[in-house]
Amino acid sequence: MAIATTNPVTGEVIRTFEELTAEQLDDKLERAAAAARSYRLTSVEQRAQWLNQAADVLEKDADDVSRMITTEMGKTLRAAREEVAKCVHGLRFYAAHGLDFLRDLRNDAGNVGAKESFVTYQPIGVVLAVMPWNLPLWQAMRFAAPALLAGNVGVLKHASNVPQCALYMERLFREAGFPDDVFQTLLISARRVEEVLRDDRVAAATLTGSEPAGRSVGGIAGDVIKKVVLELGGSDPFIVMPSTDLDRATDVAVRARTLNNGQSCINGKRFFVHEDVAEAFLEKFTAKMAALVVGDPMEDATDVGPLATESGRADVEAYVDDAVGKGATVLTGGRRPDRPGWFFPPTVLTGITDEMKMFHEEVFGPVAQVWTVASLQEALEIANGHPYGLGSNLWSEDQAERDLFVRDVQSGMAFINGNTTSYPEIPFGGVKRSGYGRELSDLGMREFMNAKTVWIGQDAA
Repeated sequence: MAIATTNPVTGEVIRTFEELTAEQLDDKLERAAAAARSYRLTSVEQRAQWLNQAADVLEKDADDVSRMITTEMGKTLRAAREEVAKCVHGLRFYAAHGLDFLRDLRNDAGNVGAKESFVTYQPIGVVLAVMPWNLPLWQAMRFAAPALLAGNVGVLKHASNVPQCALYMERLFREAGFPDDVFQTLLISARRVEEVLRDDRVAAATLTGSEPAGRSVGGIAGDVIKKVVLELGGSDPFIVMPSTDLDRATDVAVRARTLNNGQSCINGKRFFVHEDVAEAFLEKFTAKMAALVVGDPMEDATDVGPLATESGRADVEAYVDDAVGKGATVLTGGRRPDRPGWFFPPTVLTGITDEMKMFHEEVFGPVAQVWTVASLQEALEIANGHPYGLGSNLWSEDQAERDLFVRDVQSGMAFINGNTTSYPEIPFGGVKRSGYGRELSDLGMREFMNAKTVWIGQDAA
């Protein structure tokens, strides 16, 4: 795949970039390793100051960066502005709280026969981040902000269709005052990730992407015994029970399925609705999905822009065609519009069976699968049968149902009466084939730190 900015509204290649040569890549890794040796000695307070300065720079650049995101991957300009604002918040959050996250953890020294005993958190060095295009700034930032505050050095291998966003990340931290080479972008193809991960100068990796990519990176990391965090696919359940407010639930259901043009690992993708309210839910949900405006993502009136890549739209079409061919019913959408660009309309399907590919896999586009269920237990049984377990969502005013959902849903995150999303304040990650490890919060920061045990004996008499 070429490293290029291709406008998904028109299919026009706007700008291409040269891949790093072997010599250039080696030089960048050498400089990253050198930076890691000195950067780890800087104070947390100084790193926090640089993070705040990065937030200031990003706020100043917000309009241009938002337009760049929309141009490269097609999300609405409104959504791009929200993404930039989230990145600013993430930078300021870690600047404000990082010192507390990194404080030594004191033990009861007497219980271990010591005068003093504690755990101290130390950076591990150069961390490779392999990031996707769907949230091109936030995905990279939620790695970069905690990693840099912790004293690690980052090298970013971003998706090949968002090179300008990738290069901006490097420029942002440089302009914020961070030392040279503490954060670098590697313009390389996916086939060269293995070379970088196997390099002795790289200590660990984090990947957000597909299950096949996770298998590859996880296997390589295991072979060279390096820490890796994997955030992979999701086909999140969105469960609606009779006690909820259907107007509010359907409003959020529409946003859950179409946010980011339907291209997010935590989009609600499978909707399980109790039979007592299924007809009313479907009527409201389908009408709201059909009313969304599909169009130029730069226009304020647009609700859903194009999919990011031509191949991505082809994949979505194939899932829908397969389901319809095997008996699914299309309530709205289902066919690409007759216009340039990689658009696909908000789509609602019923009659999904396990013979259909979308039953078992993730559909990365604005396609909702709706089931009617007799109970919460039935919804959970179907939901948990899926190989992914990233986020999950319940709409209920019944405390017993909420407790059952939290206890039994097989997911890394459980949201009740609100849309599944990410915040720097709380951990993010999944179970099963959705990956392992956590991003964000204090847990995400400590994924790439050495929790070093310190034991100091009693003074000699």
